[in-house]
Amino acid sequence: MVVGGCERSGGGRAASVAVLDHRPCDVGLSGQLWTRRLIGDLIAKLYRVQLTVPGVGKYLRRWGLSFQRPDKRAVEQHPEAVRRRHEETWPAIRAKVKRDGGEILFADQVGIRSDQVTGRTWGEKGRTPVVRRSGNRFSVNAMSAISTKGRMHFMVFTESFTAEVMCRFLDRLAGHFDHKVHLVVDGHSAHRSKKVRDRLAAHPDDVELHFLPPYAPELNPGELVNAGLKHSLPKQHRARDQAELAAETRRFFHRRQRQPHIVRGYFGGPHVRYVLDENPISF
Repeated sequence: MVVGGCERSGGGRAASVAVLDHRPCDVGLSGQLWTRRLIGDLIAKLYRVQLTVPGVGKYLRRWGLSFQRPDKRAVEQHPEAVRRRHEETWPAIRAKVKRDGGEILFADQVGIRSDQVTGRTWGEKGRTPVVRRSGNRFSVNAMSAISTKGRMHFMVFTESFTAEVMCRFLDRLAGHFDHKVHLVVDGHSAHRSKKVRDRLAAHPDDVELHFLPPYAPELNPGELVNAGLKHSLPKQHRARDQAELAAETRRFFHRRQRQPHIVRGYFGGPHVRYVLDENPISF
């Protein structure tokens, strides 16, 4: 009843704006994520109205809000750099590629460990299940590149990701194309190394690198490839050695190469959809 009066005076709108624009700790409450209980505390603090937790949920839905998993952002990320990327840098890259008659691919590197456990399991309530893992840990690495045409190219390797490995990947990638590749990557030290720069300078017509803003992995659809790889690894049977883990990793990439519709789907995420848009998006 009182909340209805609050809504008529614009209180509902004010409360929803406070939830959307602030964290609980910004308005004198505890925590960084909004729950129905905390939103009820905010309403009580602003309007001296007490609501039940289900009652808060009812009004949240009425205000057009829903319970969601938040995106994570590095505190070091610079919003201005992301804005310039969308409004200036990306349109310039696209224009250059069109002039060159080239093709854009997004690349990313990922490491897979033998003791990585994904997914959930059933267990006794109040007692966390234990997964036994071998102390003999091993890992493999992979580098992949994808395009909006549904193409995927990859390389699985067991050594650390270095400038030498990056040059090897560039050589292999260039061998698959008869036109220039514009490769979008993050700022990893191997990507910016002198060895890689020298390799690019020696072959200026096959590959050119373009760098994402620092601390902005969400702008790279390759991150979705990596997430898909980790999710796809067998949960019931773990690789017994490095060779088996490498084989499982290769199987994932070979499967994706036969599924261009899934590769194209990696570009449909909300933070990478700018790749498909003809007009730049302001963020």
